[in-house]
Amino acid sequence: MSAASAAPGSPSTPTSSVTPPAPAAPATRAEYAVLACAEVWRGAGEVLASPMGTVPSIGARLARLTFSPELLLTDGEALLIGDTPAVGARSEATEGWLPYRQHLALVATGRRHVMMGASQIDRFGNQNISCIGDWSRPARQLLGVRGAPANTVNNPTSYWIPRHSPRTFVERVDMVCGVGYDRAAAAGPSATRFHRLPDVVSDLGVFDFATPDRTMRLRSLHPGVTVEQVRQATGFELVVPARVPFTREPTAAELRLIREVIDPRGLRDREVRA
Repeated sequence: MSAASAAPGSPSTPTSSVTPPAPAAPATRAEYAVLACAEVWRGAGEVLASPMGTVPSIGARLARLTFSPELLLTDGEALLIGDTPAVGARSEATEGWLPYRQHLALVATGRRHVMMGASQIDRFGNQNISCIGDWSRPARQLLGVRGAPANTVNNPTSYWIPRHSPRTFVERVDMVCGVGYDRAAAAGPSATRFHRLPDVVSDLGVFDFATPDRTMRLRSLHPGVTVEQVRQATGFELVVPARVPFTREPTAAELRLIREVIDPRGLRDREVRA
């Protein structure tokens, strides 16, 4: 009997040389954080994403390439881009021009979803990026108030905090830059009309303010993190439900986009340690 006519399974049957692809490596903590940031823009529609930081920038691109294709992105300066380049790469398609004077006008329209950082944040979502210590004689000078008040009063504003610690999640911020729920309520309808803080994402989990008194609640844990770890890393008492789910796992397609298309250089791992 020739090899060509040998019965299947016989020693002379030719075997295939095709090697099946290796399974993708499990998602890292940084990739869970990227996905959690991307979810901030789910269903946002045709609004400008304003991500500040590497992980939020990767997240905004992931959202645009998957479940929020109408999301608008910039090159980080004055151009609206029509493609979705890798983080740090040059765009090849310009859709519009957004000079500084127009950007200031855009802030007041509410047609953005901002994701800012925070040197300090408290239980009501008040954020500080200006100084540490007494504002009249601070121990450390930081960025300054910048656009935080206008962002939070006029646009949905979420936060990304890559190092969750009691130094960042504090009982009371040293200076209010981004406006939290308690101060917006005290200021009245002019401050509360468009004020919304959807999410806070850290390297430990995802948080929101879906509580009766608008204080911060633990919504999900990144895999490998415990509720007790989050409590110990937080300088105020969090609202913790009886059951806290884990943050959604990235799909194989989402992992491929993160690793091969959006962040092939692995910049996300510099912001969130494994």
